[in-house]
Amino acid sequence: MSALSALTPGTWAVDTGHSEVGFTTRHMMVTKVRGRFTQFAGSITVAADPLASRVEATVDAGSVTTDDEGRDGHLRTGDFFDVASHPTWTLVSTGITSVGSGYTLHTDLTLRGVTRPVDFALDFHGVVVDAFGNTRAGFSAEAVINRKDFGVEWNAVLDAGGVAVSEKVTIGLEISAIRS
Repeated sequence: MSALSALTPGTWAVDTGHSEVGFTTRHMMVTKVRGRFTQFAGSITVAADPLASRVEATVDAGSVTTDDEGRDGHLRTGDFFDVASHPTWTLVSTGITSVGSGYTLHTDLTLRGVTRPVDFALDFHGVVVDAFGNTRAGFSAEAVINRKDFGVEWNAVLDAGGVAVSEKVTIGLEISAIRS
């Protein structure tokens, strides 16, 4: 892991073509379902003290894909994402702390109109200049949330016991940012 001090102060835009916003949850208690969002945007404002930097991001909730159109359609309904009432989700950082050899990104995450504090384990992968002369930084971040904390209540009890969808959802971010 690289030190955040390698980041040049200023604004860095998330390169959506080389980044991913996704999630994983248990399905039927025996497998995992993975999904991602195809439409999102974000920026990182790097401060002179990198731990004072700010992250802001939005996700178009309707752009969800799990590679199953029926499931994607259900996720867009009021049972899950309620895209008609809450088309955009947001993430705004509230701080960054150094933890051992890594970092924690503290955020306010808003899903379905509900804002909750969520901490992401953050890995910084360094800075490079790409073949086109762009200065790029790479990050990975992961957090586990309880979907019910954000008003996502739907579930179905299975005949064999358990439920159709886990309450725990892992959010995964793979971010490539370009210095403006």
